[in-house]
Amino acid sequence: MMESQNRRTAPAWTEREVRDLIAVWGDETVLAELRSKRRNANTYAKVSKGMQDRGYNRDAQQCRVKIKELRQAYQKTRDANSRSGSEPQTCRFYDELHAILGGAASTDPPM
Repeated sequence: MMESQNRRTAPAWTEREVRDLIAVWGDETVLAELRSKRRNANTYAKVSKGMQDRGYNRDAQQCRVKIKELRQAYQKTRDANSRSGSEPQTCRFYDELHAILGGAASTDPPM
């Protein structure tokens, strides 16, 4: 699994660090760039810089992987909740992620 390889090279993300990452990611200019471009290396470099400004040492790749994990957790929770009759699910940071991803057209599967 990829995650275990990444964990060896970097310490686990703290809750506060993830919240700060979500705040940096949720910036309107960052979101606009991620939606409009296919190649986002420069955007993730900006996210990494934003994290450095907040006192963390995360490179662009670490930020990209964490954002991908958060997006997948949110999507999985949202999909589970859209099925009728199932117990309501939640994931950590769901409300914060919903603020970023809830209205994004890119998270809605085409009909």
